[in-house]
Amino acid sequence: MNLLVTGGAGFIGSNFVIYMLGKYKDIQIINLDHLTYAANLRYLDSIMDDPRHIFVKGNICDRSLVETLFDQYEIEGVIHLAAESHVDNSIKNPMAFIETNVLGTSNVLDVARRYWMEQVGSYKERFKNARFHHVSTDEVYGSLGIEGFFTEESQYAPTSPYSASKASSDMIVRSYFSTYGMNVVITNCSNNYGPRQHEEKLIPTIIRKALALESIPIYGDGKNIRDWLYVEDHCRAIEQVFFKGKAGETYLIGGHNEYSNIEIACKICESLNKLMPIRKDEKGITCYEQLIELVKDRPGHDFRYAIDDSKLKKEVGFEILSDFDQGMEKTIRWFLNNDAVVKNNED
Repeated sequence: MNLLVTGGAGFIGSNFVIYMLGKYKDIQIINLDHLTYAANLRYLDSIMDDPRHIFVKGNICDRSLVETLFDQYEIEGVIHLAAESHVDNSIKNPMAFIETNVLGTSNVLDVARRYWMEQVGSYKERFKNARFHHVSTDEVYGSLGIEGFFTEESQYAPTSPYSASKASSDMIVRSYFSTYGMNVVITNCSNNYGPRQHEEKLIPTIIRKALALESIPIYGDGKNIRDWLYVEDHCRAIEQVFFKGKAGETYLIGGHNEYSNIEIACKICESLNKLMPIRKDEKGITCYEQLIELVKDRPGHDFRYAIDDSKLKKEVGFEILSDFDQGMEKTIRWFLNNDAVVKNNED
């Protein structure tokens, strides 16, 4: 299979490409990434010499480039991961999110439709099993109270330019199934954590600030709750939905690890106290927890996300394999061992 992965030099994308090449010998991955600030070619060091991995630097908004890739490599499937994804950045510069997440998604989707399909409801024989998998977020559903879970039937209620742009792209992908009969699937996942995550995200920020003995900023009162999904579990879920999911369906992927932001900060500090204890003469700090500082909340900060993934389990047979504490320790150790990689993002 010739598989186009967009955003394959980013956090989830790089983990996914490495996972798939490690598991399947008959898949060739064409990895298209614009190498923005959130991507890093060093994440792909282990597979850059693999002949089954073809890296292409380029923008998903460049229709001519995307068409060329489909023609040149006879693309049979798409895993669409490329996206602007940082909420704070979307508040500062929302148009970049509209361009990449809405227009970019529409571009790749439409190129795939025209390449694979003869007409509405009819695929070319060569591509009768071709599928477009759109990877999205639970943030499209807005915010939960202290109880309850998002399901595939939850109403969309995005609260930031980021989540609104992802909600828009979800709707466009869904429309291509309803209008053209295109073989699409959508997954909406909870917050990911793990190796290769960009330093601006919550968990890498906590680790980075702690190791530098700098203030660890936590928004508001620190009680906002997220459900944390280990990135390798997410990669496995994407794989299984791509191969087993029903066309036109949406599947929610959760980690079943609900923690407040302040709890996450304390867990990381507790681990670092064991893995890299602070010398008592450094800045008067004796444990990393002393660095935690509550700061002004960001606008539209959703209180809680949580997912009911029973549909994914029932229809696809997916199960979480990672233990949260073990996953967190692996994550922390990766950042401790790869500090140079994190700081050396390619342009």
